[in-house]
Amino acid sequence: MPADIIVYALVAAGLIFWLRSVLGTRHGDEKQRPNPYMASAEKPSDAPIEGLYTELELPETPEDKVRELVENPVRGMRVDNKTAENGLVDITKIDREFDVRVFLEAAQDAFAIIVESFAEGDRETLKDLLAPPVYAAFEGAINVREEKGESVETEIHAIKRAEIIEAWLDKKTAYITVRFTAEETSVTKDSESNIIAGDADRISEMRDIWVFSRVLKSRDPRWLLQETRGGFDDDNELLPNSDD
Repeated sequence: MPADIIVYALVAAGLIFWLRSVLGTRHGDEKQRPNPYMASAEKPSDAPIEGLYTELELPETPEDKVRELVENPVRGMRVDNKTAENGLVDITKIDREFDVRVFLEAAQDAFAIIVESFAEGDRETLKDLLAPPVYAAFEGAINVREEKGESVETEIHAIKRAEIIEAWLDKKTAYITVRFTAEETSVTKDSESNIIAGDADRISEMRDIWVFSRVLKSRDPRWLLQETRGGFDDDNELLPNSDD
């Protein structure tokens, strides 16, 4: 036998021995690796993959959002009592798009806009946000102020609390009553710009109760201010009360 063939045979035998020592040999008892692309015969094909989801997360319903705010008030926003909670849940049953947190955030924005627009005598803005009886009361107060030559400067610095104290349905119309507590500065000036009331450097607490209403399922998304009322002993009465 030629010498070169003997050398090749020895090299091949050495490689086989080395590979067997590193990789081992299969004898039928090895653990089989599952094919990740094949559905297990022990599970239905639509079973969730283990470890992918630890918990089924469902979106919050409008009722869930009401109950969550009852249990966990957020940034001064809260539902004050069980009657108000039940009324809000009734509203969600008619309007599945209703979100109590979004409503209260918008109500706070409306509060600041309406108070400051009233001070400025901005009738156009007020007319878009107030129900006719409330607008009539506000416009009447603006007219009296203008006849006297007086002006008002009001700034809402912060709304500390917005609390839903009532909520109910009247046929297709929803009503929500909110008690606001805000920090503001306000001054009233005469025709010669002399300050006759208020203090521009003094922040005061303003409290008022407003009733908002909306015809549910209407294309108009606005909640109009239906009523304003004070009645607090220390209320500074910046706004006219529509129920007077």
